[in-house]
Amino acid sequence: MTRTAFAVSSAYQVSEPDLIARVLAGDRVAARELYDAHAPRVYRLAYRLTGDADLAREFTQDTFVRAFGQLDRFRGDSALSTWLHRITVTVVANAMRRVKRFRERETDLEDVHPARSDGASVDPVLRDRLHRAIDALPDAYRTTLIMHDIEGYTHTEIADVLGVAEGTCKSRLSQARAQLRAVLADLAPESGS
Repeated sequence: MTRTAFAVSSAYQVSEPDLIARVLAGDRVAARELYDAHAPRVYRLAYRLTGDADLAREFTQDTFVRAFGQLDRFRGDSALSTWLHRITVTVVANAMRRVKRFRERETDLEDVHPARSDGASVDPVLRDRLHRAIDALPDAYRTTLIMHDIEGYTHTEIADVLGVAEGTCKSRLSQARAQLRAVLADLAPESGS
């Protein structure tokens, strides 16, 4: 019975190109289906890039507003998800420049009222240093590191999203890790000879 129900429901599923065509024709239900299919991963990427759930929700919405506004330009050369992730990275990068300026002004308030640690097992000072070190990386390195090491994207996927060569992604990841090692070198355990 379960297989029959699945077979019946999957028979009514619409392909992504058909959904895109329906969205372009003004079908709001199709737009919602596309959004529901891709929003969780777009949100996760935005969250990893920002570290802020509210900003991630805002940037997810901004990504889809921009994507639906430019959907007629989507040529299908890559997967729709790749195109959406490219838009997400652009939206986040542009917006974070403004957000960072505001956050720098708020640093004094954070020093007066330190944030509580969510996990007792992670040293809050260590976590803060790591976050600051990642945030201080050049945008291209930070984005590549987050997408690869935290989100689990492959180098091929990152290359498609960022519009660069796969070798460039590998090089950026290597550079990001080297910069983090250098900045956090004092935290490494000393080797006893």
